[in-house]
Amino acid sequence: MSSSPTIGTALVTGASSGIGAVYADRLARRGHDLLLVARNAARLEELAVRLRAETGRAVEILPADLQQPADVARVAQRLREDARIRLLVNNAGVAVAGSATAADPARLDAMVQLNTVAAMRLAVAAGAAFKARGGGVLVNIASVLGLAPEMFNAVYAATKAFMLVLSQGLAAELRDSGVRVQAVLPGATRTAIWEGAGTSVDALPPEMVMEVDEMVDAALAGLDAGELVTIPSLPDVGDWSKLDAARLALGPNLSRNRAADRYRAGARAA
Repeated sequence: MSSSPTIGTALVTGASSGIGAVYADRLARRGHDLLLVARNAARLEELAVRLRAETGRAVEILPADLQQPADVARVAQRLREDARIRLLVNNAGVAVAGSATAADPARLDAMVQLNTVAAMRLAVAAGAAFKARGGGVLVNIASVLGLAPEMFNAVYAATKAFMLVLSQGLAAELRDSGVRVQAVLPGATRTAIWEGAGTSVDALPPEMVMEVDEMVDAALAGLDAGELVTIPSLPDVGDWSKLDAARLALGPNLSRNRAADRYRAGARAA
């Protein structure tokens, strides 16, 4: 197993199951001590006991509900103050399936609070803390739906687009600081998030669904390769490179002192 770019304590959110639990397992085997964050303290402790026994690493649990601002503030404070923490896997999230316009607004609010507000608070706290420590790794779990919002609930897709853009912006801000940023964009992955969203992953074609172990292993390979954006299922990384290059090519024309001719011509005709 490869070593992570920066060895130290890894804080993993949403660590009680699914993607977070597999990250915890893999990072412990790479030599990291762990600080595991999730709501379910019993599941966290069960995972911690297993990983201590199997890897010999120090594993601490920090039960927290990241839909509650006070708990987010508590975890962010730990990121800022605990100099041992050198890696954050910003993974906690929920989904809502179906039409956004027909969804319960309270469920959408709760999803935005966890997927964007809490994730942003932790990412910013980690970025500032790692910069002050001279290095660290910030891994933000986004989704391919941030690139394909037509395929699922619009608000969920928007929260994942937020995570991608946040990662790109923080990577630019933290360039040359010793802090690495990675956005991971999984496709459909077999985890319990589907049940919580009110749908079943088994409704998708099997060829679209990746097992969680394979997804996390691919994401870590992307981290080892120095990728800013990792899309585990994308066969040709050049496709992402072309998309990103096209985005950057828009830059000189995104903000100018005159409207484009096609809009000015229309105004004169009116």
